[in-house]
Amino acid sequence: MSFIFGGGGGGSSAPVESGSSVVTQREAPGVESRKLALYDEAAKLAATPVSLPGIQVAPATALEQQAFQQAATTGVGAPTVAGGISAIQAAQQGPQISQFFNPFQQYVTDEINRQAQIGQQQLSAQAIQSGAFGGGRQGVAQGELERARLSQIGLAQQAGFGQALQAATQQQQLGLQAGQLLGGLGAQQQAMGLQDISSLLGVGGAQRQLGQAGLEAARQTQLQSQYEPYQRIEFLKGIMTNLPTTQSTITATTAPGTNPLAQALGTGLGAYSAYQMTRPAGA
Repeated sequence: MSFIFGGGGGGSSAPVESGSSVVTQREAPGVESRKLALYDEAAKLAATPVSLPGIQVAPATALEQQAFQQAATTGVGAPTVAGGISAIQAAQQGPQISQFFNPFQQYVTDEINRQAQIGQQQLSAQAIQSGAFGGGRQGVAQGELERARLSQIGLAQQAGFGQALQAATQQQQLGLQAGQLLGGLGAQQQAMGLQDISSLLGVGGAQRQLGQAGLEAARQTQLQSQYEPYQRIEFLKGIMTNLPTTQSTITATTAPGTNPLAQALGTGLGAYSAYQMTRPAGA
């Protein structure tokens, strides 16, 4: 009767019958020892904790921080817009004519009065020479001279007022145009500021992505270094799994044991035969 045990070593505790043989089949000693050594190495490696690298996040770049600071500064074009509004409001109040009057207008009036006074003196002198001083003709001439004086003053003042009005009107139009221009410039300043912020965020974001990629690459490299021994164990396991299986057979034969009953019978038969041989014939 035979008992066959396959696999990697180990004996059997089953009772062995007398006169039977035990056949144990196991891998070749060289292969088996290598597999056991690989198992021991894997167990030792599995018992060693792996230091996993932490996940890192790339911080905001300098350009992004600059964009954050600019974004926190609101109302970039507000002062310019406020200046434009003030200019428009001032222009809408109407032309300030008085500030455009000719400062030499009084000199013109004084000169007209001086010329008129000289004329009056000449009329008086002529009237005295002709003996008509204080007469009707002298009065008419003086009246005409006064009317001419007042007319010239009026024309001079009218011309000065017209010039002042024209200058004030132009100033009003310029104020309206300046206000509109300032309002547009303020809006452009705000738009340019937003565009600058967007550009800074775009470029800074690209830099941060590169930094994040570098951190991730360093982490992956560290992970590969940590798990490299496991890959070597897996590699050796694959090789040993694909190797052809070789077995060795060990046969142990047990000799038959002595039967006490058969031994007693044998002894008795032997004694009886000896007794018969020693008896006399015919006894």
